[in-house]
Amino acid sequence: MSRLLEPSEVERQLSELPGWSSDGKSLHRSIEFASFPEAIAAVASLAIDAEEMNHHPDIDIRWRTVNLTLSTHSAGGITQLDIELARRIEAHAS
Repeated sequence: MSRLLEPSEVERQLSELPGWSSDGKSLHRSIEFASFPEAIAAVASLAIDAEEMNHHPDIDIRWRTVNLTLSTHSAGGITQLDIELARRIEAHAS
């Protein structure tokens, strides 16, 4: 099982991930795309990374906006897996 990150570790790493925030239990990000098909394509692309990592985000799609929540449920909070998945998601969003 992955180790829970300390709040200071989360904040330090989030400083390198603009747009991401933490509520102490999970990471959050909303990304608006130019169109609904672009939003769906981005989700399909990040799904491949998530599957490779065996670490899956909670995803809510509202028209052109994709809302993401990352948490390592088995650990009960935020682990390095969540940070790594957030980095990969940013690569798809840009």
